[in-house]
Amino acid sequence: MSTNTSRRPFWLWAAVWLFYMAGPIGDAWRRPEVWERAVGLTAAIGFCVVYLLSFISARTALKRSGAVMRLPEALVRLAVMVALMTVLTVIVGESGLTALVYVGVMAVFTFEPRIAWTVTAAAAVTAALLPRFVPGWHSDIDVTFAVLVAALAVWGVTRVMQRNAQLAEAREEITELAVAAERNRFARDLHDLLGHSLTVVSVKSELAARLVHIAPDRAEAELADIQRLVREALVDVRAAVSGYREMSLATELASARSALDAAGIEAEVPLTAEAADPDRQRLFAWVVREGVTNVIRHSEAKHCWIRLEHAAVEITDDGRGPATSEHPTGHGLDGLRERVDSAGGSLTVGNREGGGFVLRAST
Repeated sequence: MSTNTSRRPFWLWAAVWLFYMAGPIGDAWRRPEVWERAVGLTAAIGFCVVYLLSFISARTALKRSGAVMRLPEALVRLAVMVALMTVLTVIVGESGLTALVYVGVMAVFTFEPRIAWTVTAAAAVTAALLPRFVPGWHSDIDVTFAVLVAALAVWGVTRVMQRNAQLAEAREEITELAVAAERNRFARDLHDLLGHSLTVVSVKSELAARLVHIAPDRAEAELADIQRLVREALVDVRAAVSGYREMSLATELASARSALDAAGIEAEVPLTAEAADPDRQRLFAWVVREGVTNVIRHSEAKHCWIRLEHAAVEITDDGRGPATSEHPTGHGLDGLRERVDSAGGSLTVGNREGGGFVLRAST
């Protein structure tokens, strides 16, 4: 639906309430002098136009940001309305006080509460006192009551519109936070995927380079394995981008065994993932991947042990222990900790008795 179409009902809704101006307009039309009719009708119609335009502008400001109209603009619009109302009242007399209702409405709709209710109170007092001091004015319509009731009604409308604007802003902020969180999740997954794969490729490449002259067949096998790892990493990245990638604990255990062997680290790795709870295996797969990557990259270990329990997985080595400022373990553990925490588990990183590194995740 176009913007003009969506605004049309509101224009009609706002214009309907101007039927109370029919009295002053009729009185202006019945003035005996031509100049009085011209001035009175011009003032009345001009007042209605300014009111409508101001109401539309104020509503737009409230819907967009929940804020009232800027003070200078609101003051100018209200001053024009008061001036036109004054001219109309001088021409037609008592019925011109009807315009005070619209002055109160616009004050509430365009000013902060303190200023708005001050202007509304002034309009109500004027409507109550002026007929007492002008000879021949004896109104049967309680304009004071109308001013207050209309102002209260519009005040309620403005509160609802401000709350709606705040809710819309909150929804937009939540959407932005969700997008940022998804970007962080994807970056973390990509880091975990490529960090492990590239680490293994690097280790196997060094091994192949050392074996190329002394054991060509073994070097050729390592190069073939590197090609396989690169293809698998590419498949993993594509799957992660598509959002369909599923981690397999059994696959990660097999990959860990191969990677540790290529790095020259003696490994004790479970042959199957049956010991772990099936509901926890995806999380444990991430733990194994990140833990083994850190062992290969940073531990300088000779041995590595992976132990599976029903609700926990533990990776230990006999290397130099947890990270220090001289030997950082990288940022992968931070992302892994977030992943474990989000699953309601806990991640423990510490020293192994007798020296080395311990990484344990439990849920």
